[in-house]
Amino acid sequence: MNKLYTFLLCTFLVSCSISNSNSVNPNDANSKLKQLIETHEIFYQESSPFNKDVAGENNAKLPDLSASNLADLYKKRLDIYQSLMALDKAQLSKENQINWSVLTYSLKNQLDSYNNKEHYMPLTAESGFHVWIANIARRVNFKTTQDYQDYIARLKAIPHYFQQQISWMEQGIQEGITQPKVVLMGFEQSIAAYIKSDVEESGYFKPFKNMSDQVSAEQQEKLKREARQVLATMVMPAYQGFYDYMVDTYQVKARENIAAASLPNGESYYQNRVAHYTTLPLTAEEVHQKGLAEVKRIRAEMDEIIKSVEFNGSFKDFVNFLRTDPQFYAKTPQALIKEASYIAKQMDAKLPALFKTLPRTPYGVIPVPANIAPKYTTGRYSGPSRDDQPGNYWVNTYRLDRRPLYVLTALTLHEAVPGHHLQIALAKEMKDVPKFRNRTYISAFGEGWGLYSEYLGIEAGMYEDPYHDFGRLTYEMWRACRLVVDTGMHTQGWSRQQAMDFLADNTALSLHNVKTEIDRYISWPGQALSYKIGELTIKRLRMQAESELGGEFDLREFHDEILKNGSMPLSMLEQVIKEYLENKKKLIKQKA
Repeated sequence: MNKLYTFLLCTFLVSCSISNSNSVNPNDANSKLKQLIETHEIFYQESSPFNKDVAGENNAKLPDLSASNLADLYKKRLDIYQSLMALDKAQLSKENQINWSVLTYSLKNQLDSYNNKEHYMPLTAESGFHVWIANIARRVNFKTTQDYQDYIARLKAIPHYFQQQISWMEQGIQEGITQPKVVLMGFEQSIAAYIKSDVEESGYFKPFKNMSDQVSAEQQEKLKREARQVLATMVMPAYQGFYDYMVDTYQVKARENIAAASLPNGESYYQNRVAHYTTLPLTAEEVHQKGLAEVKRIRAEMDEIIKSVEFNGSFKDFVNFLRTDPQFYAKTPQALIKEASYIAKQMDAKLPALFKTLPRTPYGVIPVPANIAPKYTTGRYSGPSRDDQPGNYWVNTYRLDRRPLYVLTALTLHEAVPGHHLQIALAKEMKDVPKFRNRTYISAFGEGWGLYSEYLGIEAGMYEDPYHDFGRLTYEMWRACRLVVDTGMHTQGWSRQQAMDFLADNTALSLHNVKTEIDRYISWPGQALSYKIGELTIKRLRMQAESELGGEFDLREFHDEILKNGSMPLSMLEQVIKEYLENKKKLIKQKA
């Protein structure tokens, strides 16, 4: 496979040399891009055993995180990226301009991540590699004996995988590239949750509890014995070793300063993350000011709702009422899940009025896994690993007194439909596009769509009382505050407490959520900027379409135009909508 990758790249470079010495054919850029996409797909499949299923080979391996392998992957990505940048983009077809835009964006981020040494910090405040790798069973459709043997081989590889990750973390300590100490308090609990004295209680053992009938009873018992032995003697000790390292070494030596600017080359690193997560040419200061303006606008709308319900007290008093009154909280985890499911089903019925195209992939509503729930965000969408799986809307049922029902409608619309599930499922189901387009997720596009989806709930009639509408506004305010606190902490010297106070004073988020969210922004610089910037862009494009098309504006058609090409940088989305409007106006003129 390496030889094929090299051959294709060399073929491309030779073709470039020939075309430069002859007259330029308008189709050359498109054909060269096609070759590069083929080269990239081969490289992608080679780059990780997770990217290409091969029974008895890739399926029995975990990714190689050695310095030599990471350097080799970097070099190959760089070769493809530089070749892409050498193309004349103006010669590309509309579809290929999208291909080029998405692929160069993705490759640049992988190159930047390596140069920024992000592999020195394989964890955030809410999760880490020990959680991510625990999902390996979801990648396998267990049918044959070989499937189980391959899975056991991956279990055996976990100690080496953990040691490679810890080695990078140790390198990070030496170079001052660690997560801040303050966000790691209690992190060890998420590791301890995987350490089971009875290995049959481990999630890793789950595939052996209800085995395929294609495997004989005798073989099943043999595989179960081996799995128990591997889990007890290899996997559990690996988790225990990571736990000890986290408590005895990493938390002790982690950096004190929370700002990304405090890292080596921190200012340029943070600006790089701003550019990546917004996909627009914005500075941190411009983002900060946008956030302050949005906070002021949304606060005025929140004050109007407080006035409408005739609450006697200040904004702070009203928020305290929402945070403490039992009427706004579920009594049991099951009740919270049922309420989220009910809201999701209500929205399902409204989708045809808003969209012409809907996905075939279903989704479920389930709790956030208990082992990560204490430090996890309030909810999240988890996409399927295979085409025989649904997507899942995760709802955090930890500490019910901190999971207010008045924000649940907005959360559900964002994470399930018409938010992440709808958008991601449609992208995965796109036909006649390169495979990387189906699997690419760009945060400014996807999270911007998620926040816009909360706004769509107004038109869908989903906010049935003022308190739920206030919940929607508190979620929008939350995303506006992110622009302020993320840039404030990472570039303007804001303290963690200052950021928590700003978020708590301007939203009705529970104080537990405030803390977990601020720690998330500290440990994941820039990502929180994508939501509001993306939503503002989509809203602006919609206003432009409504203004230019007038009575001919079709909301369902507009939404299809936004989503039909999958995830892309916002600058590319603007071009797509511009061309759509031009073509639409031509059709209107022809009809007149």
